[in-house]
Amino acid sequence: MVTTDAKSVFLDTNVLVYASVAEAPLHQVARDAIQAYEQSGNSLWISRQVLREYLAVLTRPQAFTEPIPIETLLVAVQAFATRFQVADETLQVTERLIKIMEQVTVGGRQVHDANIVATMQTYGIEQLLTHNVGDFVRFAELITVLPLVTNDI
Repeated sequence: MVTTDAKSVFLDTNVLVYASVAEAPLHQVARDAIQAYEQSGNSLWISRQVLREYLAVLTRPQAFTEPIPIETLLVAVQAFATRFQVADETLQVTERLIKIMEQVTVGGRQVHDANIVATMQTYGIEQLLTHNVGDFVRFAELITVLPLVTNDI
């Protein structure tokens, strides 16, 4: 559900994937959510990590699509970098990641989620729009998770 207050919202990789691929589950839901947040005056953010993950996901087969040609994906990545605010991975992000990992037990793939939270905190972004709500439960004291689908919680 879209909040009424205009704030910064970080878009998780799955939201971009769903919004980009017509055959993806939640395609229209993701497109509508992005549009609604934009129309509400929210500043939408992604990071370089999200762009890399987007490329990694869609260059391999998915349940809803075959690998997408790299030329198509590169055009999409450039469009995202123009449409959304892009958070760079800086020394401050790494330092924040280390602090988060001292506070919250994470390992393996969860480090990527922790890095998203570190990026958000470094850039002052409090809200994350994602379909993978469960991945971010452990960070509930640090960020607000906005479920792409309200029954995700």
